[in-house]
Amino acid sequence: MNTYTIDLSLRPTTFDLWHVCLAGTAAVLAFILIVVLISVLLGLRRCKSAPRTVEAVPAPQPEIKIVEKIVEVEKIVQAPAPEPVVLKEATPDAALQLLSLLQKEARFIDFIKEDVSAFADADIGAAARVVHQGCSKVINEHFKLAPVSPDAEGSRVTLNKGFDAAAFRLTGNIVGEAPFSGVLVHKGWQVTELHLPKLTEGHNAKIIAAAEVEL
Repeated sequence: MNTYTIDLSLRPTTFDLWHVCLAGTAAVLAFILIVVLISVLLGLRRCKSAPRTVEAVPAPQPEIKIVEKIVEVEKIVQAPAPEPVVLKEATPDAALQLLSLLQKEARFIDFIKEDVSAFADADIGAAARVVHQGCSKVINEHFKLAPVSPDAEGSRVTLNKGFDAAAFRLTGNIVGEAPFSGVLVHKGWQVTELHLPKLTEGHNAKIIAAAEVEL
């Protein structure tokens, strides 16, 4: 068995093609190694010099909830003030004219002013008949009357809510609110037409009956 011993201290004495290839390969490998080392060093340097950028994470936005709040407002409405009652001033001329007509046709003022206590009932009745006829004549000539209620006196009637308090007067035990039911005691009267004679200018209506002087 042959044994080969390699002496590394020996230097080659010949320089052929094999040695040229081997030397070229070693030089290429050394060059590649140097390039790789330089690339790694440059990459490390760039990583150290480049500032670290931390991606900003957006903060969570607060959730806005729209809450509708219903507020109940109690509106105090003042009741309208009642309308003032306007009192109409009655013209005295018409009343004085009517009184004058009653005196003229029925001797009404004379009968009222007479002291009837000294007369007998028969005498008073006879005078009252004359007054009644004269008053009836005046009323029928100058006034047209109609009953307020068309129902017969003594019959039962019902007054619903909102009835005219000026046209119907309640008497007796009044309890609660309308409707009211009761007996018609009096049918009432209302004037539907009025015809009074016109007065001349300068007429003194206060003179109900002129004083009579017999010559």
